[in-house]
Amino acid sequence: MRILGGLLVLVLLAGLTAPVSAAGAAGKPFQLENGVSAPIYSYEHAIRETVWVDIGTDLDRDGAGDRIAADIIRPAEPAARGQRVPVIMDVSPYYACCGRGNEAQKKTYAPDGTPLGFPLFYDNYFVPRGYAVVLVDAGGTNRSRGCFDDVPSGRGVVDWLNGRATGYSAVEGGTPVRADWTTGAVGLVGKSQDGATAIGVASTGVEGVRTIVPIAGVSSYYEVHNSDGAWHGGGGGPPGLLNPRAQELCAPWMAEQEELAGTDGDYNRYWESLNYVHQAHRVRASVFAVQGFGDLNVRTIQFGPWWDALGAHGVTRKAWLSQAGHVDPFDLQRPEFVHTLHRWLDRWLLDVRNGIEHEPAVHREAAVGQWVDERRWPPASARPVTLRPTGDGGLGTAPANGVESIVDDPALTGYDWIRQPADPSTARVVFTTEPLDRPTQLSGTGSVTVKVRSSTPQARVGAMLVDYGPATVRATYQGAPGIRNLETRSCWGESAPGDSACYLDTETTTETVDHQLLAAGWADIGHHRTLWRGEDLRPDRYYTMTFRISTVDKLVPAGHRIGLVLGGTDAFWIRSPSLHPALDFDLAGTSVTVPVAGPKP
Repeated sequence: MRILGGLLVLVLLAGLTAPVSAAGAAGKPFQLENGVSAPIYSYEHAIRETVWVDIGTDLDRDGAGDRIAADIIRPAEPAARGQRVPVIMDVSPYYACCGRGNEAQKKTYAPDGTPLGFPLFYDNYFVPRGYAVVLVDAGGTNRSRGCFDDVPSGRGVVDWLNGRATGYSAVEGGTPVRADWTTGAVGLVGKSQDGATAIGVASTGVEGVRTIVPIAGVSSYYEVHNSDGAWHGGGGGPPGLLNPRAQELCAPWMAEQEELAGTDGDYNRYWESLNYVHQAHRVRASVFAVQGFGDLNVRTIQFGPWWDALGAHGVTRKAWLSQAGHVDPFDLQRPEFVHTLHRWLDRWLLDVRNGIEHEPAVHREAAVGQWVDERRWPPASARPVTLRPTGDGGLGTAPANGVESIVDDPALTGYDWIRQPADPSTARVVFTTEPLDRPTQLSGTGSVTVKVRSSTPQARVGAMLVDYGPATVRATYQGAPGIRNLETRSCWGESAPGDSACYLDTETTTETVDHQLLAAGWADIGHHRTLWRGEDLRPDRYYTMTFRISTVDKLVPAGHRIGLVLGGTDAFWIRSPSLHPALDFDLAGTSVTVPVAGPKP
């Protein structure tokens, strides 16, 4: 189912600019120049090897422990001196089927099976600086045994790196291999599913994970497949995700997982086990999170509540927030991101006291291509403001009476609902504020409350928060990334035969619009009492339900209107029920609560 301190700091920084010898007085296997680890080791002559780690499960039920393939590249020079290095690790199911990064790079191997091509820039850039890079095939993918259970795969390799699990020289048989070359300090990185795995492994509290860098990572799998009781439909990964062996042997295990997940939209113990927001108190690592607010692949509801939970539990946090879609910041602000990531990993894996954790925590794209650094997000001034619909299509702070009715048309999407707000439609109802007299910043996670009556026993409701007004924005409509590739390349680290450090440059793509979707949410009204169990609706009763809308970060300009659009089944996201009800919204019990930083709209 799952795919997818002021003066002191200045003094410290000044002290870090002086070079330190590679061996150093304390025998540290790195050298600092201008405050960061310097490229002093050969990438071409680095040690390349594969270790298969027994993670202590037998999900494919072949009678043997599941062995997870970890492809390793590490500098040879410190190994020859007996010095230990930390690990940057990316656990992914995509190394064989789909590739990683903007150019969909796949792993490659020499004829004898030795890993040759390592996707992404981490190996090219960081191995010469005294790091090992370990790319792990999630269970059942590429060269790993077992079935796709990503968190045990990642945690098992972390355990091996820290001497708590056994690795072998072969996928079957072989000799035990010890990770006696590493300090055991691990930084988990990765985008999308890889980022979700980083979050999940950190949420186990496993010793050894010092930091994670999830880029558009999932923090709760329930919201991948459901929205407040409304089922999105079946999951499953892309073709070729599982290796042929796992496709055959893992069918019973996958069927069991699908049965545990269910198709009725109910929240249950299976989903709770995959809710990392509720496990934020276990996180012992620092977190550098990245999220695009135009991302429809991993929606922003995966970022906002988890970010808040980390803060509530005192986790050291940093974030890069863009207006792009499902994009790695390496392809948004390449020099700035690489430098920031470099300092972040130096701090947490090499214990370089560079003060990065005391700097502004949030790097945010306030408008297209306009980046600002801020101490916190949401801003300290952000407060919930409740807006209420009126019978004449308005949206204000005063309650109003009246009923507005629609007929569910599951052939239409939420994008259809929000177009041409002044045009009559039986499938949606639109409420808008007066033109704003000043810019209004919306930052955080809001909610919608509906009081609704359905003509049928089942009913879905969708809610869209919209910015109505002309603007030039990143081109992210319906999942577009907001960037495009150029023909030029830039290089980040060292290349070797079979693995280039040079990547296509990118540029921003924009579009001119007259409206922009800010946030959205969906609900099954039969789950109005609890998400744990739905119930049939009575046609003579109104039901009140509050559900979240996606996390937002947007400055709505003066002169624009903020809109609330209500519909039924959103064909873009929600599996349609068999009945298409008439829905009556009692305006006195219907509202939207938005997080406003600054003046109220």
